[in-house]
Amino acid sequence: MESLHLSPRERAAVLWAEHVTKNTARDRDDVFEEVRKHFSEAELVDLTLMSGFFNMFNRFMDSIRIPVEAQGEVDKIKKSVQLDPGKVKNYLKEMVTSWPEAFPEPDGEAKS
Repeated sequence: MESLHLSPRERAAVLWAEHVTKNTARDRDDVFEEVRKHFSEAELVDLTLMSGFFNMFNRFMDSIRIPVEAQGEVDKIKKSVQLDPGKVKNYLKEMVTSWPEAFPEPDGEAKS
């Protein structure tokens, strides 16, 4: 929530998702009002639905012991306590150099 990389709208989305996850959203008028500053009614419904869906999905998979990811992948995340700035920089450079000049539209025509 303190990241300078998140816009106020993105912070509001994270805040809302957190309170939906903790099932405290209904008790927090202050959180609701903050989120409503950044999202329309329809967007708030979508955000709440997606937060609820992912919470349900995680609880479902955890309850019946179906791993979402292979244990080896989970172990890699647990071992990763910090990013290597050089690797991140190289990755971003590769992304920028590989960025397409145009993206295809659903009908197949490219649009810049």
